[in-house]
Amino acid sequence: MSLLRLFLFALLAGPAVAQKSPALPAAPSSPLKTYALRLKPGEDLRQQLLAFVQANRIAAGTMLTCVGSLTVATVRLANQEGPTEYRGHFEIVSLVGTLSANGSHLHLAFSDSTGRTIGGHLLDGCRVYTTAEIVVGELPALEFRREKDPTFGYQELVVGEAPKALPSQLRAPIKKR
Repeated sequence: MSLLRLFLFALLAGPAVAQKSPALPAAPSSPLKTYALRLKPGEDLRQQLLAFVQANRIAAGTMLTCVGSLTVATVRLANQEGPTEYRGHFEIVSLVGTLSANGSHLHLAFSDSTGRTIGGHLLDGCRVYTTAEIVVGELPALEFRREKDPTFGYQELVVGEAPKALPSQLRAPIKKR
């Protein structure tokens, strides 16, 4: 088929099937504030992250990155009720999720010395081996909450705008040395 015929065919045929995808509701947005921290050997990954969120009063945050290693990895695997614990030397290949003083939801992926990778819900009991290098993002214009979703009964994410703080409630600036 000549190039002209191909062009005319495409022009006359138009779209094969016009598909409309359902419109997504508008999502609130926020500027991003970042924090970088490092956990040391023996520290509990989840406990330290949640303590950091509480100490910094993060109402809406996200894991931007985490790399490091573990000697114990404790996760809840997909569709399982209880924890599964792994002992050995593992690389953290991913840690993702939402963070909030109102409830966090985090998933961890880690690999062993053969490259076998396992992932699940991050639980208490993950012990840092050498390091955990973490960057957390805070979304100060938003607030994350957890509310029971009737579909499955789980506490699921609800995104809202952050309440306006009174001047007396604003955080004191960090003093630079």
